[in-house]
Amino acid sequence: MILVGLTGGIGSGKSTVSRLLAAKGALIIDGDVIARELQQPGTPVLEAIVARFGDDVIDADCQLNRAALAAIVFPQPQELAALNAIVHPALAIEIRRRIDAEMSGDRVVVLDMPLLAENPRTGLCGIVVVDIDPEVARERLINFRQMKRDDIDARMARQSSREQRLAIADRIIDNSGDQQNLQLEVDHAWEWMQNLPPAQPGAGNLVP
Repeated sequence: MILVGLTGGIGSGKSTVSRLLAAKGALIIDGDVIARELQQPGTPVLEAIVARFGDDVIDADCQLNRAALAAIVFPQPQELAALNAIVHPALAIEIRRRIDAEMSGDRVVVLDMPLLAENPRTGLCGIVVVDIDPEVARERLINFRQMKRDDIDARMARQSSREQRLAIADRIIDNSGDQQNLQLEVDHAWEWMQNLPPAQPGAGNLVP
């Protein structure tokens, strides 16, 4: 198995890169997707979230109301820390399980983690950072996701800086151009990934 970390700031296009890599045959282990799975109705994680933050974070269908939860935790660091203390341990266990299941194979496995710079992992064969100018990212988020600038700025402030992400990169995918240019960037990155040395047992653990 070749285990590659993939990260990028909000609005960088990391999710698009992840989909393009999946189309090439990579197995994607997406931290955000797994977190959502762990927060489905009836799960211990969702029950713990409700116990900590109250019934207002649940909608009429018993699903997690992410907007309501975000409104509570993002303005208050201590509340965000409380949420992370609930979600992160379960997330780490599930990511570990999925990595271990692939360890003896020969696939390229992409660990898609938006906060990889903030939460480093051991033994990755390489780290790919999807890079874009923050102002370009803001404009894309406003135009395509109808996000408010204040919300974007608040989320960017909670993530590592562009410089911090670039400092951990073994490979950079430049997403400042159009879709065709991005596809070329991904093509080159995919070729690079396939020539990396394989991961060793225990790869992908959180740095202590």
